Parts: sequence; structure tokens; C-alpha cells
Amino acid sequence: MDWLFRRHKRAALYVHFPCFDGVISAVLASRFLEKTYAWKFAKIEPVNYDLRGRWLETKLPPRSAVLDFLYHPQAEFWADHHSTAFLTPQLQVSFELRRSKNHLYDKQSRSCAALLWDRMGSSLGHDPALEEMVKWADKIDSATYGTLQEALFGDHPALLISRSLAVDANAQYCEFLITTLKHSSLKETADKEQVQKRNGIAKERSAAGMQRVREAIRLEGTAAVFESNGEGVLINRYLPYYFYPQAQYSIGVVHFDGSTKITTMRNPWLDFESPNLGKFMEKFGGGGHQRVGSVILEDSRQNLSQEVVSALLHLENSESSLKV
Repeated sequence: MDWLFRRHKRAALYVHFPCFDGVISAVLASRFLEKTYAWKFAKIEPVNYDLRGRWLETKLPPRSAVLDFLYHPQAEFWADHHSTAFLTPQLQVSFELRRSKNHLYDKQSRSCAALLWDRMGSSLGHDPALEEMVKWADKIDSATYGTLQEALFGDHPALLISRSLAVDANAQYCEFLITTLKHSSLKETADKEQVQKRNGIAKERSAAGMQRVREAIRLEGTAAVFESNGEGVLINRYLPYYFYPQAQYSIGVVHFDGSTKITTMRNPWLDFESPNLGKFMEKFGGGGHQRVGSVILEDSRQNLSQEVVSALLHLENSESSLKV
């Protein structure tokens, strides 16, 4: 019985989802933990920032791994790169004092997958499939696309998987992607029926989303701004730069049944210094990175959307410093 217990240490995986970087981070971490500590993941739980207000109240089971998401002191393994990773200053102090080799954080890292690969990639051996996954997770999460066309219409398998996350991204799909990518390449995974079907739907909805943004978008100072109903369509976060390539920032307000999502980002194809947008959105209950921030306003908080937009416009128009 002791041998069986050591061989099968039941574990839980909490992964930022729907997020390509979160999925690849989960693939890396789960392979590492299975190989190094014989963890067996009996539970894969997708998490997102709508949990922010009650995350610390969530009781994590023993042998829990949290990837690309907010710090939780009960997590035995944790890795993140967001500047908004700590819900309180006390939590950051606790993390720093803990000095655990299985708690990884670097806000300078462009992606969580790159952070994990840098710290433990050697223990996973030379695996070209994993290296390709990390490369694309880093590219997608840091928005370092070569062109706007690639960001909007690129057909690399990683981009197809990433776009599929916008369609029916439930817990079952999260588990399917992680378990499949642990043993298959990006192309093999992208060719799966579950991914192909979602991409067909995503293509149709993206065309409808482009039309809605076309009708609503406007330039306010340095920011391309739009507000739209998001039901039944997909709106790519890079779409504002298709209409206003000179805009330094974008602000999108997308309404759904019961919630409103506000996303702001800096134009990745222009060279200028910008404030930390993820940190700024934290004050409204959201989060993100230096270059992109978002918040989901549920039900009773939806009336705050104009306040958030006004605050962003004030920030972004006053911080403009484009290099010419």
C-alpha cells in the first residue's frame, strides 16, 4: 500500500483558462511534476479573473499546482509572471519569505511558459515539440507578432488552438487540450476534430465581430475605442489596429448577458513607453500585463464601464510618448 501511495499521489491542477499560455504552462508543469514527484492529476480546474474576489477563500487540496494565475498560499506548486499576481502586499512578502523552489515568479518574463521552461526545461529533456509550444506561448502572450495580419489571420497550429479557446471553452475542453498536448505536437492537436470544429465557428463569428467593430470604433486622442454587444460574435483584441493602425492604444467594451468585459492594450507595432495597463486595471478588480489589461464587470458592476473607459482615456492620452 505504501508503494501504491507513492506511485499515485493524487493532485489538482488549476490553470488560467481560456489562455494559450495557461494551457502550455499546465502541460509543462504537469509533465515536470509527474516525472519529478510522481503526482497524478485527478483534477484539472480552469480558473479566470472572475474568481479574484474569492480566490483566497478557495480551499486548495494537498498537492495543488496553480499555473499562470494569482498566488495562493496553499498551492504546493505555483508559477506566474503577471505583475498583478499578488492580491495583497502581505501575500508577496509571504511568497518572498517562503523561498520555495516550487514557487516561481518573474514579472519580467513575457509568458509563464517561458518562465517554466527557463527554470525546469532541462529536466524535461530535449523535446522539439515542447520547445515549439513555449515559443508560441511566449509570442502569443507577449503580443510579439511580426505583423497585424499574422495576429488576425495567421494559420499556424498554435494560432488555431489559441483562437479555438474563444468557442465553448469549458472545463472539458481545457482538460482535452492539456492531456492531448502532453503527448502530441501543436499540429497534431490542431488537427483534432474538437479544435477544427471550434475554429470553423470562430472564423464565422470573427467575421461578424469585425463588422460590429467597424460600425462602432472611433479614435479618441491616442486610443481607438469601441463598444459593442459580444453575443454571437468574436472580437479579436488586435482588431482596433486594423481600422486605426496609428492608434497607440485600444479600449474595447464588450457586453454579454450578465457581464461586460473591458480590454485595453498598447499597440505592439509602435515603439513607445506605456504605463502598466494590467496594474492599472487591478484597481477595478481586473489585471493583466504591462501591455494589456482587462476586467470583467459582473451584473451589478456593469454601470462602472464608462468610469473605467474615462479613466483609461485620461491615463493613455496623458501618458502618450510615441517615438518618431
